[in-house]
Amino acid sequence: MATEKMGIKIHSNPGESQLTSLGVRAWPKWQGPPSKFPWTFTTKETCYLLTGKVKVTPDGHDEFVEIGAGDLVVFPKGMKCTWEISEAVDKHYNCESSEAVDEL
Repeated sequence: MATEKMGIKIHSNPGESQLTSLGVRAWPKWQGPPSKFPWTFTTKETCYLLTGKVKVTPDGHDEFVEIGAGDLVVFPKGMKCTWEISEAVDKHYNCESSEAVDEL
């Protein structure tokens, strides 16, 4: 079951069948070391974290959303935020809209 906070949808530990149906393992990968930086999502992005831990603070909010290994996350197009990576990230990501992803 997915939760949503500040426009960010998080599905913790989705089953392998869901990951397979979305084609997650075929998505490109991105890796990032511990760091802090501003980011703007120019398209809707869905990502699946293989490793790592990140605090995402949307602009205009004092609160953050914490995501980590095993989370399938959907960021809305146009979101401006700050990423604070506390544990190196290795993730699959997809910047294309998908009906299956919309149902998270």
